[in-house]
Amino acid sequence: MSRVQPIFKEFVRTDAAELPLPGSGNTWRRFEVLAAWSSRDLSVGRLSEGHVDALAILSEAGTKPIDERSSYGVWAARSRHGGTSAERVGDGWRLTGSKEFCSGSGVIDRALVSAETEDGYRLFDVALDEYVAAVEHDSWPAVGMGDSVSETLEFAGPVIPDTHVVGPPDFYTARPGFWFGASGVAACWYGGAVGLVNNLANSLGAEANEHALADLGLAVAALEAMRDVLKGTADAIDADPTDESGQARYRALVTRQVVHDAAMEVLALVGSAGGARPLCHDAEQSRRAADLFVYLSQHHGGADAAELGRLAKGRGPWN
Repeated sequence: MSRVQPIFKEFVRTDAAELPLPGSGNTWRRFEVLAAWSSRDLSVGRLSEGHVDALAILSEAGTKPIDERSSYGVWAARSRHGGTSAERVGDGWRLTGSKEFCSGSGVIDRALVSAETEDGYRLFDVALDEYVAAVEHDSWPAVGMGDSVSETLEFAGPVIPDTHVVGPPDFYTARPGFWFGASGVAACWYGGAVGLVNNLANSLGAEANEHALADLGLAVAALEAMRDVLKGTADAIDADPTDESGQARYRALVTRQVVHDAAMEVLALVGSAGGARPLCHDAEQSRRAADLFVYLSQHHGGADAAELGRLAKGRGPWN
């Protein structure tokens, strides 16, 4: 059993059951809960975000989970080579191929799996014990986020009925909630940074020097900046839950850039304030730092910044 499995199952059983959907009028509560579980353990936060994102996707598609008791993930990474595809077979679909970064492999029960089809990019709700044909066990040797168990999987199995198809072709990326979910990931990054800073603050004794206290102060300021931008984004989502303004993409890119950069600053400040000792002698703090660095690597860096620049260019001057 994965180290984080019982903690994740606790989340599914408790907070996940009553978590507000994005745009429901209480999106900030959603972000707060994801951040809190991520501050406890970032791999748990990653799996928790995948579970509730899947539930939000199903809701946006106008459907419900196949099994209300199941834990879910969203496996939609597109591979550079190969990947997953689905072929129409009678009144259903045949899913084949492999997919990288399947977080929660061996932990979750079901996943929304994306696949290329002749009429577009589709999403399928599948039971993992039926459709995962093989696991590349050496495909996730990661130290950071190792407990998210994000292995490469091979898919096969029985024909998927039409009732297990989620939304129309290209629904996954075309819906407003795609960008709401992208901001939810940033809430997990923020939570990971909170866990690091809390651990640092607790480790500094009464005789902490001015340099360590200055680093702690700067880290706390970075946390406040992350919190403010996430709160503003949550409020904007609630004010425009169907993205009538067309600003969800822009807002998500800004949020992710701000949180990513501030969290990277926190990583540097925590290392500076604590020195090598906690990162070498404190297994929990060492794992927190490695987890956050790897999770932040999910950010698309220059590509997202360039896209943000293109969007900003058309918005006109700032006041």
